[in-house]
Amino acid sequence: MPGAVAKTSTMALTNATLPYAVEIAKKGWKKAMKDNPEIKKGANVIKGKITFQGVADAFGLKFESIDHLL
Repeated sequence: MPGAVAKTSTMALTNATLPYAVEIAKKGWKKAMKDNPEIKKGANVIKGKITFQGVADAFGLKFESIDHLL
């Protein structure tokens, strides 16, 4: 439970996500997604297009492959 160990869970989350944020900041989102498949997998919506199949399915909306938008 994060509330029981707030500081250590915050530190763990920061340690896990900060490298991705830094990469996006340095390269820009488009280049970061082209260079790093893990960042690319994190995209749900780009330019109003749903790029994550699970989100599209959950809301009954059209899915568009992220590869078409990069």
